[in-house]
Amino acid sequence: MKNLVQISILLIFSFPALSQTDAQKLLELDLAWEKALLTSDVSFLENVLADDFIWVHDHASLIDGKKEVVNQAKRIQNGQKQTTRNRLSSDQKVIMLGQTAIVTGFTLVDRGPSPTTYNFMRTYAKIDGKFKLLANHTMAIPKE
Repeated sequence: MKNLVQISILLIFSFPALSQTDAQKLLELDLAWEKALLTSDVSFLENVLADDFIWVHDHASLIDGKKEVVNQAKRIQNGQKQTTRNRLSSDQKVIMLGQTAIVTGFTLVDRGPSPTTYNFMRTYAKIDGKFKLLANHTMAIPKE
């Protein structure tokens, strides 16, 4: 009986640590996503994006899938001009439910002449022990 109590206590205190670990991994993965967009890291994009990935841009002005995002990165790697000079994330929060997680926050995107701040909401799904980016929704924050 004493061993059962000890095991129960260990499990109770282990689960929050596991959740925190996944949340931290997601924050790091999300920052790596931003960096991959900035540097057109084709390999990273091919690996992190789920096959059915969808990106709904500002006011649904553009909707991209994995193919479009990867092809854009390939074009930039092959010499097409990259118009984005910097991407800076802030106020990221992680919400988890089972094997699915939402990362929300803001990204300041500098394409000139002045940066634009976007609110984002990205959906990640844990598949075979690794998180894949399933969906991304971005919305420009109006300048006051």
